[in-house]
Amino acid sequence: MHANTDQFASIRAAFPKEGLFAEKDFHLSPDPFPIDAAFAKEIEQLGHRLFVFQRACNELYQRSVKGKQPAWIAAYLDAGKPAELIEFSRQKQFRDDLPLVIRPDLILTETGYTIAEIDSVPGGIGLTAWLNQTYAAVGHEVLGGAEGMLDGFRSMLPEGGDIVISEESSTYRPEMNWVAAQLNQKHPEFEWRVVDAETYEPTAGRNVYRFFEMFDLPNLPRVSGLMNAAKDGAVRITPPFKPYLEEKMWFALFWMRPLREFWRRELGEKYFLKLQEAIPYTWPLDPTPLPQHAVIPRLEISDWREAGKLSQKERDLLIKVSGFSPLGWGSRGVVVGSDVPQAEWEREIEQALATFATLPRIMQRFHKARLIDHRYWDNATEGIKTMHGRVRLCPYFFVENVKVTLRGALATIVPADKKLLHGMRDAILAPSAVYEPA
Repeated sequence: MHANTDQFASIRAAFPKEGLFAEKDFHLSPDPFPIDAAFAKEIEQLGHRLFVFQRACNELYQRSVKGKQPAWIAAYLDAGKPAELIEFSRQKQFRDDLPLVIRPDLILTETGYTIAEIDSVPGGIGLTAWLNQTYAAVGHEVLGGAEGMLDGFRSMLPEGGDIVISEESSTYRPEMNWVAAQLNQKHPEFEWRVVDAETYEPTAGRNVYRFFEMFDLPNLPRVSGLMNAAKDGAVRITPPFKPYLEEKMWFALFWMRPLREFWRRELGEKYFLKLQEAIPYTWPLDPTPLPQHAVIPRLEISDWREAGKLSQKERDLLIKVSGFSPLGWGSRGVVVGSDVPQAEWEREIEQALATFATLPRIMQRFHKARLIDHRYWDNATEGIKTMHGRVRLCPYFFVENVKVTLRGALATIVPADKKLLHGMRDAILAPSAVYEPA
């Protein structure tokens, strides 16, 4: 799958002058990230499973609110959120609204993959669209095809619309500018615009792609105008204003024994078992005391403070902020148990227990990514080098009339010594392409 020198020169020459991320560098590779056909098919099938999972999450929350499922479910998911936003998210007219783009973060392990989280407001759409288009142009069979990401994005705003982006998310503004410019060029009869969330005023009939986080609402003085327009049916917004759907807490709820029959019924036995293989075991860091005879499943401890005493070897665990906080995205607010001294791990657990009512955190099994080698262009030496690294694979699924389509997959390859796999200055960002091993 190695590209020749001329091909890579074309890829580098095609890089947009304005860049794709603001103030964020990364390495380009002469080669797409290789995926065999069997794994490509597995990823494709994952899209529909995750759509059914999100639909079930939406259903479980609604039932909890109505008293048809335990009240503690909605209480977990609403913790720390303003009452008016909770009320807005429960409006009848939005009942069945789900995100139209689903992007899981897959950590590729020795035995397959694990889903670190699912992002409903993902960055990287424009970057992956550019990578796919550019690498396909020099002959690579990229996953999703040359124009797949652009077609997928257009499916959310088919006749033009506004990409509303906040200052908090401004890193991704250049890639969204690129997406809008591409769509405007391809479909001149419609118009896509990138606009500031802070000053945005909606226009009836112009639908909106929301590129800002829910915790950012206090910084958006005019957002109530957009919310009212959605409430009145003047505009459609995706992803919907449903903060409960954007919680990492769902992975903990997925594993809870009292909810097992709900998940089995809503997902079907096959999807339920398949997702059990991929979703890491997760616990809510809930400080509620347990009865004397009870234990926290799989950890076999009766108090979270006992988790602070686990040896370094036993601490293949992560603590994460569940959502609705600047600490809830990227790798902010993530602590790897085996990476920190015991005293610090104990402090993190204490803090999580103390703030659970307003800023819920989860604990999750940590699955180590397998090691691979991948070539990249080193700007400093102006030559090709090979990185020994670990991979986070981000497939982008677009929901188009309940049909879930895989439109591209961004591989982030980071140096082997990094525990948390996310976009960083020394990461390689590459599209994925299907190959048949010799």
